[in-house]
Amino acid sequence: MKILMVCLGNICRSPLAQGILEHKIKEHNLSWSVDSAGTASYHVGNQPDPRSIQKAADYKLDITNQRSRKVDLKDFDEFDLILAMDASNYNNLQNLSEDPTHRSKVKMILNYSYPGENRQVPDPYYDDGFENVYQLLDRACDKLIAKETNC
Repeated sequence: MKILMVCLGNICRSPLAQGILEHKIKEHNLSWSVDSAGTASYHVGNQPDPRSIQKAADYKLDITNQRSRKVDLKDFDEFDLILAMDASNYNNLQNLSEDPTHRSKVKMILNYSYPGENRQVPDPYYDDGFENVYQLLDRACDKLIAKETNC
């Protein structure tokens, strides 16, 4: 399975989600891959926000090799599952393609933890809520693996 994590600028939430899921994929010996991208191009080519890097490091994860990139239409063909961090990202992804198959790949990540509630991962860029974001994503990634592997 190929999974794409998506937030706005691809420097805070989606890099953390990618790092968390990469770690869990290794722990569970899964043959999955994960990447991340943003719906905006503000930070293309940049490393994740230093606060995301530090929060990942607090949990022994290294996300310093990641670089921000913008979602591209080809991502809909390349990835099996595209996980949006919030409603704005979800809507932007839905509007990027008119193909129903593409649109069906887009999900809200926290629906794995809170089915059907469409909860949003808050953007920690301005409020420094990186610990909360980490915890939300960590739980969602556990639930994602459990659901997709039927464990």
